[in-house]
Amino acid sequence: MVHSEGLTRYDFGEGHPMGPGRVRLAVELARQLGVLDLLEVVEPPPGDDALVRLVHTEDYLEAVRSDRVHTRFGIGTTDNPLVVGMHAVASQICAATVVAARAVWSGEASRAVNIAGGLHHAMPSGTSGFCVYNDCAVAIRWLQQQGGAKKIVYLDIDAHHGDGVQSIFYDDPNVLTISLHESPIHLFPGTGFASETGKGEAEGRAVNVALPPGIDDAGWLRAFDAIVPPILESFGADILISQHGCDSHVDDPLTDLCLSVDGQRASYLMVAELADRYCGGRWVATGGGGYAVDTVVPRAWAHLLGVVAGAPIPLESETPAAWRDLVGESAPLRMGDGADIEFDPIGWGYNPSSRVDQAIIATRRAVFPEFGLDPDF
Repeated sequence: MVHSEGLTRYDFGEGHPMGPGRVRLAVELARQLGVLDLLEVVEPPPGDDALVRLVHTEDYLEAVRSDRVHTRFGIGTTDNPLVVGMHAVASQICAATVVAARAVWSGEASRAVNIAGGLHHAMPSGTSGFCVYNDCAVAIRWLQQQGGAKKIVYLDIDAHHGDGVQSIFYDDPNVLTISLHESPIHLFPGTGFASETGKGEAEGRAVNVALPPGIDDAGWLRAFDAIVPPILESFGADILISQHGCDSHVDDPLTDLCLSVDGQRASYLMVAELADRYCGGRWVATGGGGYAVDTVVPRAWAHLLGVVAGAPIPLESETPAAWRDLVGESAPLRMGDGADIEFDPIGWGYNPSSRVDQAIIATRRAVFPEFGLDPDF
């Protein structure tokens, strides 16, 4: 786990969805549950402009460093208000994700996590959707240019489309981006339709599952199972980079999906298993979105840390009393929501009237032929 208290200073102030406390509460919950004792916690180095330049333009870096409003670059907007000193924090988050990727790629660790990372909306020349620098894309570029990785999978399960990472690698046939998200008809950033499949030699390398509002655990897990495993098996990646925004939860104030913490934990276990099966166990996990700061984010990401550590936290576990005192009256009593997460595999057949299955079919027909797979099987 690459982490320091400095990374928790990535926020846009009180009253903003990306406010203070999100990461800190998750790390403290994991600490009190004993999860951090099972992980080597590594301090990230300071931010490195050379790393940021692997993805972002020099004029954009200068604008962020200036600590001034630059609406041309999206700095000083409602979504991304001006925060003095943001360059240092955001660039250190990039450095932390690169350290995680380097540790996994070199074999120092089989898995690594930067829970403060996952800032997937940032574009090369601008901030977007609460994201200043795109740490996931920076880590992928580092793996390509300095690590020598040939084939990389980026898997994004945030409720919002992973548009920044997709855009940066849209014409790169050696980077496969997969995003499961709420339909862009209903939610920011308005991209991520099944028809967005890559460009040129990278046709089929962008995979988008645009899910209907209101989807529950069973529907989401069914969609994941129907799309992700067969594509990963066909692509044959060297390493998996994943983004685990937990704003897919039913209580998240910014989205319309209806997952439980139980379902989110199940997804983490599925990602871990796929990394072991298809990527030689090489897995780098990051955080991302999630705006139910007291009730959902800490539990979801404590579960993610437990899975990365190889010691999943039982859903029936009680949250520690000291942590509940820290959170206050809104603190949940247990690590799970008591949800039913059973789902029917797509191999049992389609239901053409189901909006979930319609999304699955759209994605499979858009990209499966590019991998030599039968979309209707």
